[in-house]
Amino acid sequence: MFITPHRRFNPLTGEWVLVSPHRAKRPWLGQVEKIPPAVFPVYDPACYLCPRNARAGGVFNPDYTGTYSFENDFAALLPGVVDEEDTPPTHPLLVAVPERGHCLVVCFSPRHDLTLPELDRASAESVIATWARHSSDLAREDYIRYVQVFENKGAMMGCSNPHPHSQIWAQSQLPNEISKELATQTEYYKTNTQPLLIDYVQEEHKRKERILFTNDHFTALVPYWAVWPFEVMVTAHRSCGALAELSSAEVSALAEVFQQVTTRYDNLFEISFPYSMGFHQAPADGQPHPEWVLHAHFYPPLLRSATVRKFMVGYEMLAMPQRDITPEAAAERLRLSSDRHYKLALA
Repeated sequence: MFITPHRRFNPLTGEWVLVSPHRAKRPWLGQVEKIPPAVFPVYDPACYLCPRNARAGGVFNPDYTGTYSFENDFAALLPGVVDEEDTPPTHPLLVAVPERGHCLVVCFSPRHDLTLPELDRASAESVIATWARHSSDLAREDYIRYVQVFENKGAMMGCSNPHPHSQIWAQSQLPNEISKELATQTEYYKTNTQPLLIDYVQEEHKRKERILFTNDHFTALVPYWAVWPFEVMVTAHRSCGALAELSSAEVSALAEVFQQVTTRYDNLFEISFPYSMGFHQAPADGQPHPEWVLHAHFYPPLLRSATVRKFMVGYEMLAMPQRDITPEAAAERLRLSSDRHYKLALA
């Protein structure tokens, strides 16, 4: 393994990351600050996601008891018919095309104070089943080509409401990251007659140094090409294109892995760990996708403590991503974190 500056290749995107391990061989020994834990009530009368409360336009949430979903009141995509006449004039350097879609909000539970790692297992499984159901329903619409499930956790990641929730956006064209992954996975499958991520996970299990947690159906690991300090990828053990294709046993296994990852995140600095998480599902184009393996990416910004974060600025914005702490060191740090949530120890 390199101990000097080197580049690592991401076969999913075809891009590179610069790794500089000499700059921070043991970054967790640097400055470490603790901040008082955020304390949220079980129910917040001012929260527009809590049961019985008013949302935008005077719509009231029902007195829901499990997961609850609705069309985003401030949707980035709209399902209505696009007026082609409103499209700007065509020019090779000034290109714009219409885009249609749906944007849903999925509240994990009626509890304002329980994040994903703090839910009981049945509730976590219900969240995943809700993602799967909506993904399937949206993918059946004739103009939808892709469904993106994601969660922005924490104000640091731009989350506008602390009530634990996620979003589902469905759109009529493939987004950038999915287009990249479709091209690389398709090319790999044509050459090797085996999905890229199946081969990759098998190789990671041989080496073990970046594996965080695994069960019969899913593996969580820090990718060899990780960009963010404590980035994690969760991937299925079989060729599976979408959440809706999971069996009940696989839903349970995925809930276990997600709670293992997010509990270790929270325990790392004893805070509600911020991140952006999203599933990469196969295109909803009605075609078979044997090259695709369902996977999720966790992109968390924190580096050394609850207040020291990694910013993607300067060189990262203008040239390529760069990281100091190696994926192997990050994986070891996460493995050393307890799988029992720190709040339980404080209770």
